[in-house]
Amino acid sequence: MTTLNLLRSLKFTKLEGKKVAVLELEDWHKLLNWLETLEDIESVKTALHDLQEAGGDRQKAGWLKWDEIEGELE
Repeated sequence: MTTLNLLRSLKFTKLEGKKVAVLELEDWHKLLNWLETLEDIESVKTALHDLQEAGGDRQKAGWLKWDEIEGELE
């Protein structure tokens, strides 16, 4: 199911006098994953732009060396 179709599958109901959208939990997780992917793509674009602006120098672009930070991620 595409994200657009997922959004089109929303059902609407009234809850405490307000119209609300209802989405199945599985579809909610799919939507969250899609949004996280979009966020990741933007992060990569920014990092690559910074690298290009730094003339390809990873240190000037603010990139960290994996072997220096790997232990911090555990």
